[in-house]
Amino acid sequence: MAQIRFQNLIISEDENHIFLNKPAGISTLEDRFSPINILQMAKAVYPGCQICHRLDKETSGVLLVAKNSDTYKFVSKLFEVRKVKKIYHAVVDGLHDFKNFRNDKSLQQTGRGKSRTSNIGKESTTIFTTLDTYRYHSLVECVPMTGRTHQIRAHLQSMDASILGDREYGGKDVFLSQLKKRFNLKKFTEELPLIKRMALHAFSIEFKGINGVNHKVTAQYPKDFAVLLKSLAKYR
Repeated sequence: MAQIRFQNLIISEDENHIFLNKPAGISTLEDRFSPINILQMAKAVYPGCQICHRLDKETSGVLLVAKNSDTYKFVSKLFEVRKVKKIYHAVVDGLHDFKNFRNDKSLQQTGRGKSRTSNIGKESTTIFTTLDTYRYHSLVECVPMTGRTHQIRAHLQSMDASILGDREYGGKDVFLSQLKKRFNLKKFTEELPLIKRMALHAFSIEFKGINGVNHKVTAQYPKDFAVLLKSLAKYR
């Protein structure tokens, strides 16, 4: 991955918060497999800051950082009582017509850090709405009402709508040759998928802050996600 400057990730900030657009491929917190993470980068600029929630390494999108401990405690409480609204966008396998579809399947964490639906799992709820459909895929808005590990990924898999590229949860890769008629690959060349990670993006976050101001921040799609959607739309 090319060198990333923390300042270039900032969407907006005030005296208490920093809103970032996290790139895919970098961990939110310390990860033994990654030489650098968002928390490390943030503390180099704001030593007293803390990360308020977490995005999976391969998920891009909006990430909230508290500049001080009072803000961190306040926002943590908001997450605890479910007063932070997060919206994710996912490109999934199959054609789906979700209209505020509520998935209430309980989730249980496995020994390998994955989640699976289970009758003895923890209460979990996600609301799904289809935003667009293509030839073989759908763009889906995902609103988690609870905060379980890999909740969106596991719930989508249970609906036969696994996220593109998410092999852990049944997702497949998508190639241009699957979409474009008379596609010709250059000799001795291996075709690469249209997106090289799972197609999940944290689109927005909304809450009432410590100072009473309502915050609603969106993160624009990164290039790989935008190119994927453009390609799917072109050959729909």
